[in-house]
Amino acid sequence: MKSVRLRGSLALFAAALIWGTTFVAQSVGMEGVGPFTYGAARYVVAIPVVFLLWLFFTPKRRAAKAAGTYRSGFKAGALVGAILFLGTTSQQVGMQYTTVGKTAFITCLYLVFVPLAAVFFGGRIRPLHWGGAFLALFGLYCLSMKGGASLSCGDAIMVASSLFWTMHILCVGRFAAFVDVVELSLAQLFVCALASLVLAAFFEQPTAAGLEGAAAAIIYAGVMSSGVAFTLQIIGQQYADPALAAVIMSLESVFGAIAGAVFLGESMSAVEISGCALMLVGMLLAQLASVQGEKHSPAK
Repeated sequence: MKSVRLRGSLALFAAALIWGTTFVAQSVGMEGVGPFTYGAARYVVAIPVVFLLWLFFTPKRRAAKAAGTYRSGFKAGALVGAILFLGTTSQQVGMQYTTVGKTAFITCLYLVFVPLAAVFFGGRIRPLHWGGAFLALFGLYCLSMKGGASLSCGDAIMVASSLFWTMHILCVGRFAAFVDVVELSLAQLFVCALASLVLAAFFEQPTAAGLEGAAAAIIYAGVMSSGVAFTLQIIGQQYADPALAAVIMSLESVFGAIAGAVFLGESMSAVEISGCALMLVGMLLAQLASVQGEKHSPAK
């Protein structure tokens, strides 16, 4: 059991590393194409990658069908894909108005939102949850407020995106334990690709030159982030403890900030760095409260 949980944790760590570096690809990729075109292209690239995985696991799927344990992941994937589309698209649009480092940290507010959302499912909100939420929100203020009383446009969009990521994590956690995870991943990519293509057709005018210039960023995001990392997330959430899974996935904020500094030369002021630190502490406190809650919950 421990080795299985370790594999789940390693899968999530790899996903976080890929997501963190993909923030750079998202920023660079939009230099020649719009957010909807970029999103459509990355998902179209990702679909064949996951389809190959689907073919690879055909023998295992046949065995599950013979044993009566197979449950298709396509229907669940359609719902999860709709939520993923809202999360990735709002993130992609918001990145036009903020930096890679800030995007990475604000996106990871889902670490606070996930345990708070548990109240709607009969969960208990502990003092550490509220303390973590307060620190994270104060950190967001330090990171995003430029002497004003409101979020910038890009930062506000990122907060909305984080809410969609919260919904996505909860839905994946709900379905991944009992459906075919590769089918779930494949279905969500189809939904995202189709929806992005529709928006791109209505609101943007992609050019061959723009797509060619963004090709490297699109391929990296499509193959590694949309194809490999989202599948690793689904696989990892099958085996890793939910609270630990959220903490590991939050490392994408750290990887994203580092990648933005290394590859794009981004820098933060002392106040903004303090904001990042407060957000990270707040997010970890919220997860610590979840871990304590699980330890003290009655055995089933």
